[in-house]
Amino acid sequence: MTRSLTAVDSRCSIARGLEILGQKWTLLIVREAFKGRTRFAEFRERLGIAPDVLADRLNALVENGILERRAYREAGEREREEYVLTDAGRDLAPVLVAIRDWGDEHRPTGFGPAALPVEAATGASVRMAFLTDDGREVQARDVGLVRGPGAERF
Repeated sequence: MTRSLTAVDSRCSIARGLEILGQKWTLLIVREAFKGRTRFAEFRERLGIAPDVLADRLNALVENGILERRAYREAGEREREEYVLTDAGRDLAPVLVAIRDWGDEHRPTGFGPAALPVEAATGASVRMAFLTDDGREVQARDVGLVRGPGAERF
């Protein structure tokens, strides 16, 4: 049973984001798309996800503008669709890196990170940071939340 957001939650960016991204398989599909996977069979093989669940999540990602379907045809085969990240999908990179950073810090395996963020054009390492308007870095533990202009109540 799917619950709709309350009036207060509908004004909350986090709640609206989680309405789309809040299921485990959804972000794992996005992770795989960042690794270059685009085809149903690739997602299914890599994730071990049930086909009906994968189809449902891919449809939701397309409907919400995170992935787009593109037709392709292998030589001698029928036309099929692949799933490619949109700008909105690529904008999830900081979300994935933040979850990765949290997991590495608070749920370590002893093997180190499974993926490292780099600048695509150069391969130079990059990291997530909170910066003040004047460019000063602030540690995550020193970041708070205050009421924003869209808040009904806080």
